[in-house]
Amino acid sequence: MYFPELQTVTDTVTFHARRTPEATAVECEGRTVSYRALDRESSRAAHALLAAGLSAGSRVAYLGKESELYYELLFACAKSGTVLVPVNWRLTTPEIDHILRDSGSELLFAEQEFLDAVPERAALPALRDVVLVEAGGPPGTGYTAWKSPHPEEPPAAATGPESPVAQLYTSGTTGLPKGVVLAHRSFFRIRDALAGAGLDWVDWRPGDRSLIGIPGFHVGGLWWAVQGFSAGVTNVSLRMFTSHDAVRLIRGAGVTTACVVPAMLQMILAEPGIRPEDFRTLRKTVYGGSPISESLLTRGIEVLGCEFAQIYGLTETGNTAVCLPPQDHVVGSPRLTAAGRPYPGVSVRIVGEDGTGLPSGEVGEVHLHTPAAMLGYWQLKDATDRTLVDGWIRTGDAGYLDPDGYLYICDRIKDTVIVAGENVYPAEVENALCAHPAVAEAAVIGVPHDRWGEAVHACVVLHPGRQATARDLMLALRDRVAGFKIPTSYEFIDRVPRNPSGKTLRRALRERYWADRDRQVN
Repeated sequence: MYFPELQTVTDTVTFHARRTPEATAVECEGRTVSYRALDRESSRAAHALLAAGLSAGSRVAYLGKESELYYELLFACAKSGTVLVPVNWRLTTPEIDHILRDSGSELLFAEQEFLDAVPERAALPALRDVVLVEAGGPPGTGYTAWKSPHPEEPPAAATGPESPVAQLYTSGTTGLPKGVVLAHRSFFRIRDALAGAGLDWVDWRPGDRSLIGIPGFHVGGLWWAVQGFSAGVTNVSLRMFTSHDAVRLIRGAGVTTACVVPAMLQMILAEPGIRPEDFRTLRKTVYGGSPISESLLTRGIEVLGCEFAQIYGLTETGNTAVCLPPQDHVVGSPRLTAAGRPYPGVSVRIVGEDGTGLPSGEVGEVHLHTPAAMLGYWQLKDATDRTLVDGWIRTGDAGYLDPDGYLYICDRIKDTVIVAGENVYPAEVENALCAHPAVAEAAVIGVPHDRWGEAVHACVVLHPGRQATARDLMLALRDRVAGFKIPTSYEFIDRVPRNPSGKTLRRALRERYWADRDRQVN
C-alpha cells in the first residue's frame, strides 16, 4: 500500500484518520489506539505544546520506553512544528544531561521509572517543565491532564518536507554525542523511490501487522514506525524488546512484518521450543543496524520461513540507503555477505585515502548520496561539513563494490563498536576509564561475540604504583556510561600503541581477536 500524497509525518495520521478512522494504529501491552484517536489526541498535545510557549523548531525530549504515547508525541511535534528528541532510557544522568543541554529541549516527557536519572532542573536553563508520561495510567494525571483542555482539531502550524521533525543523538570518534537533525522527507524519500521503480524490497499490504522491535530512540525504530503509519497498517509496539515477547506477539498477534537488529534475530532463534509454525503469519523480516553472520541469516531463513530484506545506512542518511532485497537471500549465495545495493535515487561510491574514487573490488571509505540525508548536526557546522560533503555522506565505514554494484562492508573506519545494534564509541568509554585515578591510558576495541555481534574490550595502562582490577573499573563506570557501553573484558598493558601523530592504533589491538575472520565486523 502506497499513498504518494503523504509527504510529511503530519500528513500521515490525519490522512488515515479520515480514510480508515476505526482501524487500529497502535497496539501496546493489550491497549489499542485507532487512527481517529491517535489523530485527535496528537492534535490536543500539539496545541498543548504551543500553549506552553513552544514554537516551530523548539525541541521536545522524550525519556521512556515504547508506548502509544511515544507515537502520539511524535505526531504532536510534527503537527506543532516542534522537533522530537528521543532519549535512550539506558543512558546515565550525565549522558542524559548532555543531550538535554545540547538540544536545548524546552519540555521533557518522562516515564516515572526514569525520573531519578533526570538532571536537576536548575542545571538546564532551557527546560521549562517535566511532564510525567504513563501509558495506561489513570486519567486526569500527568500527560493526560496536561493535554486534555486543548482542542482536538489540528493546529495551523505550517510544516513541509524540509521542516525538521526529529533530532536523534549519535556519537563520533570524539565521543561527544551529536544531534542528527532529520526532516520529514527523510522518512518518505526511499519509500517514494521504491514505489516509483515498482520494487517490493520493503513493502506493505492490506491487513499487515507490523512489529516494531527496534526502540524509537534509534533511527531504525523511528523510521520503521513511520513506514507502518504511512501505509495505514497496525503497528504492534514492544515496550522493550525481549525475545519471549517478540515470539509471543508474532505467534499470537498475527504479526506479518517485523524490523529487528541481528542480535534480536539471534535471541528469537534461541527461544526454547520455537517451531516454524510460530511464524506462519510472518511474511517479511527487515533487519539491519549491524552486520549479520551468514550462519545466523541462513538459520533465520530456514526457521522463520519468510522473506528477508537487509537494510544498511546511518542516522545521518535517514536510516536506509542500501538494501539486500529478498530475491538475494538465497542460502549458499555469496551475496548473503553483502549489505546490498543502493535504492533507486541513491548512489554509492568508494573513496580512497587520497579522495579519489576506487574501482570495483577495492576497499575504501563508503560514501552515500541519498535524498533522505540529514539536514545536519545540530549546531555543529564544522562536523556537518566534514560528514556531508557536496551532498555525499562520509560513512566512516570501509567497504567495496562488486561489478554488479553490490556493497560489501569490511570494517569501520571510525572504530565504532556495535553491541546488539547499539553503537559504542571508544573515545567516550576511554574518557570514562581515564577518570579512574589508577588509569593512565585506555584503548577500547570491539571483539567478536557470538550473541551480541561484538563485545566491548578495554586495554588499560595503569599509573606506576597504582592498582585496579577489572571489577574496580566496571564498578567505576556504572554511573558514567550506559550499561551496554561498559567493557565486558579487560587486559592490562604496558602502553597504548600510537602513530607518530599520537592517534591510538586500535587496529593493532584488534588484530589478534579478528585474525581468523573474513570480515573485521561480526
